[in-house]
Amino acid sequence: MIELQQLELQKTLDQALADQQVAGAVAMIGNADTVLASAEAGFSDPATGKPMALDGIFQIASMTKAITSVAAMQLVERGLLSLDEPIDPVLPELANPDVLTGFDGDGKAIVEPAKTAITLRHLLTHTSGMGYAFTRADMAKAQGKVAPASIASITTPLMFEPGTDWLYGVSTDWVGRAVEAASGQTLGAYMEEHIFAPLAMQDTGFAVAPDKIERRVPLLSRQAGGLVPFPLEIGGGDAAEYQSGGGGLYSTAADYMRFMRMILNRGSLDGARIISAETVAAMSKNQIGGMKAGQMESVVPLLANSFDAFPDMHCGWGLGFLINPEEGPNGRAAGSLTWAGLTNCYYWIDPASNIAGLVLMQFLPFADPDALHVLAEVESAAYQRT
Repeated sequence: MIELQQLELQKTLDQALADQQVAGAVAMIGNADTVLASAEAGFSDPATGKPMALDGIFQIASMTKAITSVAAMQLVERGLLSLDEPIDPVLPELANPDVLTGFDGDGKAIVEPAKTAITLRHLLTHTSGMGYAFTRADMAKAQGKVAPASIASITTPLMFEPGTDWLYGVSTDWVGRAVEAASGQTLGAYMEEHIFAPLAMQDTGFAVAPDKIERRVPLLSRQAGGLVPFPLEIGGGDAAEYQSGGGGLYSTAADYMRFMRMILNRGSLDGARIISAETVAAMSKNQIGGMKAGQMESVVPLLANSFDAFPDMHCGWGLGFLINPEEGPNGRAAGSLTWAGLTNCYYWIDPASNIAGLVLMQFLPFADPDALHVLAEVESAAYQRT
């Protein structure tokens, strides 16, 4: 059965890339027990003709967020972080936040003090009021010119009172900072000790080791002349002032599948307990009431298209994941967990069907229609073959 799934996934990925303007991709499908199928197609580097490899190392961008969220929930379990107490004793930078209310005649931001303190729950659920400069023109204007991957780049007035709305943004970068403050370790060192090493995720981290650099998949950008090299480090590279819990990790399909299989196994994999089953249940449950999650406008089309994961659904958000309340159009069951990365990397975890899948590509802008077609084809294949 697994051999058949392997052949079918490879056929699906080959055909999807043949039909679309996508340079290369890796896809993988698994369940709680094993990897069911994996495939690679196209080119890692079309300029040199280097073929895509299954062990290619990708910038996974915002797929980092789920891992950072697990790290924070480990510290909640240990009593080192609280979900609902104000976060400012841990992160003094977030004390006394301001809410943006407009701009004066000179273009200067007008703010008023927030009435509600920011909590870890707000940060994990993207209800803190923090956005991204590439999705909110008003936030970018209020922020002014800041260096990429600087602390200033994630320091912003809030777009609304904490806990009153959902807005995708830099909140998870602050979750990563909270992990560092509570653990006394860098985010990368903490993740290596408490997540990557126990899960045997040997190729995941905030930098690519020199002896693995040949496996790194170069980032491309879709422009008028086609897909061209675009040397952007999502996490900031050597110039970064912090390790980005919101988007800085590099990983492989095999490593990330081990993380997803841990979630399917309710917090453990191959005898390594990462988080409790109760914590997985909390992370997998909608935590934002009647707010709608999963939509993202873009004001920088070079980086991203506007995106709505399930435009016909009123999706929720758990403690780190988007949750679809109804069955998806390509097979995933209601209650599945998902998100994606700016570089056109996508994953889903479907506990009800005992299926997890991912597709890793490496080009901008995010939510490229051809990339979304590849994802849809792979997801459909996962449910047809299981």
